[in-house]
Amino acid sequence: MVLNLLLGQTLRFEGDPFQKPWQEVTHHRQDGAVLIKDGYIKKVGGRGELLSNFPTARVTDYGGDLIVPGFIDAHVHYPQTAIIASWGKRLIDWLNFYTFPEEVRLSDPIYAEQVANCYLDLALAHGTTTMASFCTTAPTSVTAYFEAAAMRGMRVVGGKTCMDRNAPKELIDTPQRAYDESKELIDEWHGKGRAIYAITPRFSPTSTPDQLEALGALWAERPECLMQTHLSEQFEEIAWVQDLFPTAIDYLDTYERYGLLGPRSVYGHSIHLKPREINRLSEVGASVVHCPTSNTFIGSGLFDLMGLSKAKVSLGLASDIGGGSNFSMLRTMAATYEIAQLQGKVLHPAQLLWLASEGSAKALHLDGKVGHLGPKIEADICVLNLNSTNAIDQRVKNANDFWETLFPTIMMGDDRAVRQVWIAGRTVD
Repeated sequence: MVLNLLLGQTLRFEGDPFQKPWQEVTHHRQDGAVLIKDGYIKKVGGRGELLSNFPTARVTDYGGDLIVPGFIDAHVHYPQTAIIASWGKRLIDWLNFYTFPEEVRLSDPIYAEQVANCYLDLALAHGTTTMASFCTTAPTSVTAYFEAAAMRGMRVVGGKTCMDRNAPKELIDTPQRAYDESKELIDEWHGKGRAIYAITPRFSPTSTPDQLEALGALWAERPECLMQTHLSEQFEEIAWVQDLFPTAIDYLDTYERYGLLGPRSVYGHSIHLKPREINRLSEVGASVVHCPTSNTFIGSGLFDLMGLSKAKVSLGLASDIGGGSNFSMLRTMAATYEIAQLQGKVLHPAQLLWLASEGSAKALHLDGKVGHLGPKIEADICVLNLNSTNAIDQRVKNANDFWETLFPTIMMGDDRAVRQVWIAGRTVD
């Protein structure tokens, strides 16, 4: 079997830079090297050492480019690819005016296949190698997504979105259908190749208590799956939940009382959380996912990244396509930095890179599989050109250290900064 040896700068983590000083857990090598064998990272070290010890390896020299794990987008809606950057709506209006009509179209398997392929190609072009996506209520949309990912060898998370009220009739299912179709899709896809299934109620307003209970029962039967949904995105949404669930303690309780809160649960947005909700999320080991470009684009609010980190809630990062306005996790990191600045917090570049890789992997319970530059990890890799544009290059020429060289790419980079992507030890053309 061919050994591939990648040469360049390397950046890896041996801990959480939100819980420990970033200097203690971050390791940068200017003369780095990564050895790949059989789709996995075999060794990370210095180029001189690895060149000497593995003389038969096929060498790819990226010069001063930075080798990092492929980015992990922990909350997306691939069916919304074609309606990204749609103008002028708040969340509920945006769903009704843009999202639901587009999702109806994905009941056509040919169209679903086209959108899935388009989305994955765009994600890969921006250095994203793993994502957790909501599909639509149509099983065809789930099949299209997993099949397109399997063709590319990608590790992905996904699931049929379940709704039995407050949506167009073409998208409505029933509690029993949601249970049955989700179970069939789990049997077909979960653990097949690199696919992970997530039981997926869209959010409490579009599921009756009966449907939430049915999905909670399914999750109890198949606890190895993830459970993904939305939580506390906008004030109007929270008020709607209170009207629909008048006996619930809070928004999170509308999931917990039906068995949809646990260590493998993942909640997108989670902006306007109450102290009890934060405590419960931390206690059970649930994950929340920061969607900064979406939160600003739809006007949802400012996510309390540092407060949730202090409460030891597991954190991921996401573009939230198509509510989010960019496919790039670099742009998503930049928006994370900007939102923290508005709250008087200054994030270090190491923290941003960690969120987009190891943090999101941990949030999706994929740590130990992807998101880390280390031995026995699946070789999904992004190589970043830190001089990708004239604007970035002129700033780098005035940099005083590595972090000043990296930060302009985080703040101004796009797909032009992605020199190469590797999936399971193979380059993406």
